[in-house]
Amino acid sequence: MAAESAEDRFSDYYSAHPRPPWDIGRPQAAFVAAAGRIGPRVLDIGCGTGDLAIWLAGQGRTVTGADFLAQPIERAREKAAAAGVEATFLQLDALAVGELPERFDAVTDCGLFHTFDDAGRAAYVAALRKLLEPGARAFILCFSTAEPGTDGPRRVSEAELRTTFAAGWAIESIEPARFEVVPGIPGAEFTPGGAQAWFTQVRRV
Repeated sequence: MAAESAEDRFSDYYSAHPRPPWDIGRPQAAFVAAAGRIGPRVLDIGCGTGDLAIWLAGQGRTVTGADFLAQPIERAREKAAAAGVEATFLQLDALAVGELPERFDAVTDCGLFHTFDDAGRAAYVAALRKLLEPGARAFILCFSTAEPGTDGPRRVSEAELRTTFAAGWAIESIEPARFEVVPGIPGAEFTPGGAQAWFTQVRRV
């Protein structure tokens, strides 16, 4: 039997759970703290149901959110309309972002980077490099190897981040952070206070 694809896995999860554990109803704290460094034109890749994208748009930025599934994109559009916030939401595979005609000052990635295998990770970073012009930044929140256990997303080491962004990027910071989830929902059994994570800021050179 063929292994279940990531698209099928996440689609099944959204269908089974009206509120996935990562859908906390607000942006992750690491992005709030970094808001002053995030440029005015933002692409939020793997935007899910839009919490971060909507918050950034509410701060006055021009924001496009992208996700490869229809369900969260529809929810994101509904949330934005309810909040009276203007943001664009596209159903788009992350590996295709390099084909977008728009220009962005920043990319935000809240929980996407750690979903890729090695080949997918390389293809994703290549797409980011194609998308962003020199000087633009990417802000990435991903699970850290400091998080105990093996349930949930793949853990990422600091060394892996440095290797992944060694060519064509300047690593401006890699800081320990927390990835908050909604407690009590299947798939949310992580360290109390939020799963151990890295918050990485890189600049395209």
